[in-house]
Amino acid sequence: MQSLIGTGVALVTPFKKDYSVDVNALKAIVNYQVDNGIDYLVVLGTTAESATLSKIEKELVIETIIEANKGRLPLVLGVGSNNTQEVVEELKTRDFSAFVAILSVSPYYNKPTQEGIYQHFKAIAEAAPIPVILYNVPGRTSSNMLPSTIIRLANDFKNIVAVKEAAGDIVQAMKIIKDKPNHFLVISGDDMITLPMILAGGSGVISVIAEGFPKHFSEMVHLGLNKKVEEAYKIHYLLAEAIDMIFEQGNPAGIKEVFKAVGLSESTVRLPLVNVEENLANRLNDFVNKIAKM
Repeated sequence: MQSLIGTGVALVTPFKKDYSVDVNALKAIVNYQVDNGIDYLVVLGTTAESATLSKIEKELVIETIIEANKGRLPLVLGVGSNNTQEVVEELKTRDFSAFVAILSVSPYYNKPTQEGIYQHFKAIAEAAPIPVILYNVPGRTSSNMLPSTIIRLANDFKNIVAVKEAAGDIVQAMKIIKDKPNHFLVISGDDMITLPMILAGGSGVISVIAEGFPKHFSEMVHLGLNKKVEEAYKIHYLLAEAIDMIFEQGNPAGIKEVFKAVGLSESTVRLPLVNVEENLANRLNDFVNKIAKM
């Protein structure tokens, strides 16, 4: 899966001030990624506020991104739920011809055992017509998919090709990298430790910060993949302040404030999320202006 090596971004869903999906802004955001070095796009991930989108809106987002992308970058579709059968049904009925893989989150809220997580992804792997990227994000799911479970799935199902590892634990990531089969990719889901993970043997990132600063972050990832450590860390430390800020008051409220500062979209989010406070908005705007002058 060479198309999944490098920098992927978890696209936001921009909203107008009336909370409707802003199709024109979404097209502009896609073009911004393509024009600034991003390697692939992730559609309807957590950052897309997909939990607050209706079925009709989800289809609108998918169609808009496919149209705007025009085949220029590989696309990954978020297909996940804490209802295994619901995911399986979508895998059997949706047209995946525009996508190279699906990204499927570990079941949230239910708090399954490791065997339950394994059986969930076994059902998905057996139903999926395209490759599967596991998504481990215990801060949102309330359960950690252990390295042993990830490795077991990677060995048992050839179409489970990668994990987006977002536990924020570099030691856990290194355990997966150490024991994974050769074909399996370990992709960072945590912007702050992306570079260390790549240098330890990871394959890249599915990022939030990168969609706000695609040129800089993708350059850092590519430098890391080529083991140009000092040059890569210069960019890491340049962006570290912004990485902290965009998550300070929740995702995607922070990154949407960056897009507002860049001039690509409004910063509107849907409840239960709210916009960042004025102080943080000002700090993000100042950072955007600083980067623009460099």
